[in-house]
Amino acid sequence: MNRSMSSRVRGAAAALFMLGVASVYAAQPTLRVGIDAESYPPFFSKDSTGKWKGWEIDVLDAACGKLNVHCELTDIAWDGLIPALQNRKIDVIWSSMTITGERQKAIDFSRAYYESPTVFVGAKSDRRRIDCAVPATFKDRVIGVEAGTNFSAFLDARFKRDAQIKAFDKFDNALADLVSGRVDYVQEAKGLFTAFLSSRDGKDFEVKATCGDNPVLGLGIGAGVRQGDALRGRLSTVIAQLQQDGTWDAITARYPNLKGTIEKGR
Repeated sequence: MNRSMSSRVRGAAAALFMLGVASVYAAQPTLRVGIDAESYPPFFSKDSTGKWKGWEIDVLDAACGKLNVHCELTDIAWDGLIPALQNRKIDVIWSSMTITGERQKAIDFSRAYYESPTVFVGAKSDRRRIDCAVPATFKDRVIGVEAGTNFSAFLDARFKRDAQIKAFDKFDNALADLVSGRVDYVQEAKGLFTAFLSSRDGKDFEVKATCGDNPVLGLGIGAGVRQGDALRGRLSTVIAQLQQDGTWDAITARYPNLKGTIEKGR
């Protein structure tokens, strides 16, 4: 075969390959997935190329594979996720969103794809004994929390009479105030403190108290869908499969810092 003929064959082969790839994506429905624009490593964050990565992204990829859909991620400010879903700008929310009764008035949720206990993190040097079930143990302390979350709703409902609640637009800003001493504790899901507690800034901090189950704190983390959407059942089935066939465990094993902070949802 001469060089010219070889080049033409390679070119034709490449074209056929690209056509095949395009055909695969064309054959797969696209699922538009909304995710919080703020990073929460190791759950989800953007790498240097702008590509999303992390535990939650890996689980999403596995779920999309089982659904035989092409998932397209769109980052949206936290407060805009539910409106974007309701206005059909996205098809599903996959963003560590807790299943709560209040949110279920607006959208439906799949079964939980993970659970993580709610904790308070504070300085190791702080010797005060605090108890999530006894708000008075937080008397005259300042608690930081991300605004618009089930955690802020929980604190507003139970802790306002004893402690000062300081709400932040971003979780990272709450942590910055914790490091600088402007707040005494920050409340969030234990798993979301993973990156902070293993960092240089977090070396002098620890979990000070863990909260028991509470309706306001929710029923785990699920995928949000529009009310009445059949996608809810399909996602729940796939999530259960991932939790039962070893996929969930294999993905979680790639993130050793998450050990002891999350468990399979129900």
